[in-house]
Amino acid sequence: MDFALRSMRFALVAVVLAVQPAAAPATSELVRLKSGRTLPVSGYELEGATVVLHLHDGGRVVCDRSLIMRIEPGIAPASSKQFATAVVPPVRPKPFAEIIDAMSMRHGVNPALVAALIEVESAYRPDAVSPKGAMGLMQLMPNTAREYAVADPYDPAANIEAGTRHLRALLDRYGVNSALAAYNAGEGPVRKFGGVPPYPETRRYITKILKLVDAQNE
Repeated sequence: MDFALRSMRFALVAVVLAVQPAAAPATSELVRLKSGRTLPVSGYELEGATVVLHLHDGGRVVCDRSLIMRIEPGIAPASSKQFATAVVPPVRPKPFAEIIDAMSMRHGVNPALVAALIEVESAYRPDAVSPKGAMGLMQLMPNTAREYAVADPYDPAANIEAGTRHLRALLDRYGVNSALAAYNAGEGPVRKFGGVPPYPETRRYITKILKLVDAQNE
């Protein structure tokens, strides 16, 4: 893995230097995750068992190398038609896909799971509010927002960051199905029943999310 990623990095640099004049814009790169999703980045650095990904908005994400399948060229320089023909065009992303991928990698969660949870929780509406007071894309309850020091739960990046951290904590405690049950119904019922509680709404919630995950990975 180390040798393959390093070799790919050197090969990409060599190609860019060979075909790109000094005044041409820098190329992008596509990080292909093992989940099947892609994340466009402006560059990356290898640091031991981690990869530092540089996002186009100036941010950066440090993630475990085991989550990455490969890194390949994204947008080629306009001066190199031959290089451009070898580029695989990225699929049009869902709303907030770059944030989802970045936060998922940061906290070691399958981005397909985070995306499915957002779709079920809020249908990708950052201003969503539930009758019980859950807020934003990942429907953070007020106590959860306070726990993760979220100043504005309607800010997509802050909401997805906290929601993904919370989901990671639940996954570590309970495993996938019971973690989703805890996200939906709270941890109390999961502890009480020793797993997924016998609530029809919660069971439908889990089934819907897992079907969406499977659909993304097909």
